Amino acid sequence: MKQYLYGIDFGTTNSALAIFDEDSREITHTIIIPSLIYFHQNAAEGYVVGDAAITAYLSDNMKGRFIKSVKQILSRSSFTETRIHNKRYNAADLVAIILKELKSRADQLTGQYCQKAVIGRPVFFDDDDVQKDTLAQTRLQKAVTLAGFTEVRFQFEPIGAAFAYEQSLVKKENVLVADLGGGTTDFTYLTLEPEKANSKDRKSDMMANGGIYIGGDTFDSAFMWEKGTPYFGKNTKYEATLGKVLAVPVSLFANICSWEQMNFFNGLRIKKDMEDYYFFSGNDRKFKNLITLIDNNLGYSVFQSIEQTKITLTEKNEATFRYHQLGIDIEENISLSEYEQIISRDTERIANYLETFLHKNNIEPNHIDSLFLTGGTSMIGSIQTLFRNKFPHVKLNSGDNFKSVAKGLAYSGYLFEN
Repeated sequence: MKQYLYGIDFGTTNSALAIFDEDSREITHTIIIPSLIYFHQNAAEGYVVGDAAITAYLSDNMKGRFIKSVKQILSRSSFTETRIHNKRYNAADLVAIILKELKSRADQLTGQYCQKAVIGRPVFFDDDDVQKDTLAQTRLQKAVTLAGFTEVRFQFEPIGAAFAYEQSLVKKENVLVADLGGGTTDFTYLTLEPEKANSKDRKSDMMANGGIYIGGDTFDSAFMWEKGTPYFGKNTKYEATLGKVLAVPVSLFANICSWEQMNFFNGLRIKKDMEDYYFFSGNDRKFKNLITLIDNNLGYSVFQSIEQTKITLTEKNEATFRYHQLGIDIEENISLSEYEQIISRDTERIANYLETFLHKNNIEPNHIDSLFLTGGTSMIGSIQTLFRNKFPHVKLNSGDNFKSVAKGLAYSGYLFEN
């Protein structure tokens, strides 16, 4: 019987699984699905995962419970559980649902119930916070167990990306890997060479790693704050008492800029507050959009429009932020320079962290032979410019932005030998 190992990249936006045949030492298949869960409005219908979640969400007229960016809540101590159809789900439960879906699809391809896997994790789940990082790792470990894996090792995601890149090399290189995903930006500096691919001991090749809690979702949140929230009543005034006019609390709009908060932004108290603000604002039309957004679980579709705007701007100098749903009408042209200004604070934070990372680890830019960028966020123009300006002498390489990490994790079987 063949022996298989699964390399699993559980991501904020997408999750991937690479199947590694340990006999032939080859990757036979790679599966990728959106990291999405949809609980049907009718509890008896259960839930669906991945692309099917989007289809069901739309066919149910967005009346069920749609869960996105589950990875973001792993490090959040404030999140303990959510109740869906009178059943409690904690962070590990939600992550396990996605991992089980990946495993089930892979098992169908291999014809086996594989229990051996290398699971990717960011260098830091939430910046350099040991307590949050420990919480996230504990939850992820529990989710992996719930998904049915018993032989497990964890590997930093950028190291996984590096091992995927190593398969294409013809000579030894000192490589700086930047993995820019939906939730984090991670760096690893290491030595790669074709002769060492799949070797059992790579510890001496790992020279430095680090990460910062900024990714594609951070950029989307900044965009939502600047360009989205005005359409949902950010500047709404209401009459608190006779003759006393106040602004609606800005915290309401900060919450809709963060998907993991919007996911669970459905308490009775907050809904009552919003109805009161709406009434005392004189039924402000744009604030009504906020109520419609929350009541009809439209968050995902709004952020899909933001994502599409972002993708268009990786290829063109202008895009239209367009959204028309249940009376919410957004149609606004966005220039590339305008978008880059919106995300400039976060790109600058990445640039500053990179500078700190290089200095802290005594890495001279002229000692770097190659740059390898992976992750969907690496395609953004200002990110590419950041690296080109910092390392003008080095070629910028990239692989499959959504499968590289999973493939590299599958090549990390040496972890089981230690």
